[in-house]
Amino acid sequence: MSDYFPYKSLRPNQEEFISLVDEAVRKGENLIIEAPTGFGKTISVLAGVLPYALSMGFKVVYLARTHKQMDRVIEELKEINKINPVSGVEFRSRKELCLHSYIQNFAPDAYNAMIVCKNLKKLHKCDYFENVKKKKDEFSEIVEYFLNSPSQPIEILSYSNLLELCPYEVTRKVGEKANVIVASYLYMLNPAIRDAFIESLGVDYEDLIVIFDEAHNLPNQAIDVLSDKITLNSITRAVKEAEEYNEHEIANFLSIFLKGLENLYNERLKDREVEEIPILPESIFSHVFDILNISERLLVRILREMVEVGDAIREDKIEKNKPPRSYVGRVGEFLLNWLSVIGREDYLFIMSKDRGFSLELVALDPSKALDFINDIQSAIFMSGTLTPLEAFKDIMGIENAKLKKFPRMVKKENALVLVAKDVSTRGEERNLELYRKMAEYIVEAVKLIPKNVGVFTASYEVLQGLLSANVHLRIEEEVGKKVFIEKKNASSKENDILVRAFKEEAKREGGVLLGVMGGRNSEGQDYSGDEMNGVVLVGIPYARPTPRVQAQIRYFEKKFPRKGRYYGYYLPAHRKLVQAAGRVHRSAEEKGAIIILDYRVLWSSIRKDLPDWMNETMKPVNLPRMKLYLRRFYRNLEEEKV
Repeated sequence: MSDYFPYKSLRPNQEEFISLVDEAVRKGENLIIEAPTGFGKTISVLAGVLPYALSMGFKVVYLARTHKQMDRVIEELKEINKINPVSGVEFRSRKELCLHSYIQNFAPDAYNAMIVCKNLKKLHKCDYFENVKKKKDEFSEIVEYFLNSPSQPIEILSYSNLLELCPYEVTRKVGEKANVIVASYLYMLNPAIRDAFIESLGVDYEDLIVIFDEAHNLPNQAIDVLSDKITLNSITRAVKEAEEYNEHEIANFLSIFLKGLENLYNERLKDREVEEIPILPESIFSHVFDILNISERLLVRILREMVEVGDAIREDKIEKNKPPRSYVGRVGEFLLNWLSVIGREDYLFIMSKDRGFSLELVALDPSKALDFINDIQSAIFMSGTLTPLEAFKDIMGIENAKLKKFPRMVKKENALVLVAKDVSTRGEERNLELYRKMAEYIVEAVKLIPKNVGVFTASYEVLQGLLSANVHLRIEEEVGKKVFIEKKNASSKENDILVRAFKEEAKREGGVLLGVMGGRNSEGQDYSGDEMNGVVLVGIPYARPTPRVQAQIRYFEKKFPRKGRYYGYYLPAHRKLVQAAGRVHRSAEEKGAIIILDYRVLWSSIRKDLPDWMNETMKPVNLPRMKLYLRRFYRNLEEEKV
């Protein structure tokens, strides 16, 4: 057993997992590994990585999607530290690791917080940062303290506030010497952030071992990071901002550019029923070229000047204690980015009706975000749903990789998978009558599944269809369970409050959570015990055939002949379905039912992407048959408790 495994006993297959990781990092190989929820992947990967990493001086960068997952890594490091010294620190965005009232009040997101922080330091307007130099002894002491005890952000914030020191600088300094750094995907997927992050740590890429937790999220996260968007409203505000600051050349350029975009929108998109269309990237500048008669070289000069002016505007707004946005700078950055990828096949240029009107730069190849992989010692990708592993390896462009899949620990008698053979969310079948039929299935399932139940739909459109059939009202009136409805644009805080309230109902009569597959509640949340005894999955979450989805398929078809549609369309949806199903069984002993309201799941082309435990326990049903199986399943459960 590893010297860095802090628990008395190993779960099934953990020893093999630890050995695989240890061997991979020693050989400088990459590892793609699927292991089920409840396996203990976090502690296993740390126990496998740390012996070699610490002996050779490698820094471990552990990447996760959510704060809860990141906090979990620190908790495990605290346990390891009790038996063997190890240091670790959790990075968050500058906004989350900042005590300055200006950033807390005026920086709306991590990007703006980073820009504002840079300007505040430049202008010597941050006492917390200035104190890092003035209080050198206290700063050194707090850094040393956190190097001896793996720490979460709230701990660093509390101590830093007490000493009036910058929490981000404390975190960064601890990170320079820490064995393990825990961070979000963004720190390594975004090229600009990654370079600054690595430089701040004072290490080279070859000094790193990188772990990607919940790696099934990686393709979508990479696409999001590499893509960009700007609205017509931002450009309109940029014109006004340029005029306000007497930047007449920029204001004139933006006015002409804006007029050209409005013409393009009116001609090609405004009166059409579609939400977005692909466009030739050069077409957005044609109006500017025609009127101003400028070359592309001069265009680049103007855009770079806009970025510089944007920095100056932010500084001026900070001086005046105003929100530090610069629309001129943001538009300049976007258009430079747009120009830089013209001619590349791995990008799609889109005009959309999002927020009125938007220009979007859509990345098609998630592997471009991992262009650093060959420069590091080793990368480990792990999740409960990466099947088929070869497809993940292809899509993310991971070379020199070993693949390993561990069996799920769900006991056959603890799982029941029922597939309704008379309903589906296929587009041509959707109508109010279908949603009423599905509502009948859901209401009856909620009656028979004790305590809490999750209902996850293929999309928000399907969720609205169920609401139009009054499924929520029927559940509350006929079953007496409280219904919680996930909101599409809810903040993290609002959603956390919703989920906490839902979980609390497990202590009473039970509740029902209505959400979507692929959303934060069907993937990122843990539900234990009675917090989710069953799920109803309504449909298969295939993406709508929008231009971006079709472009993704074409791109993958060219890169992976005869696999494009599977990689770009079918497989992502099947993984979302499996992730949502996995909310029920968080350990080998938990018992729960999964009802899938879509007969297509019975097709072999879909079943091959489902885990063994789902296929082994799957039964086709109609409504009476579903009720029979559920009664029998939960009656046996009650008898076992007695």
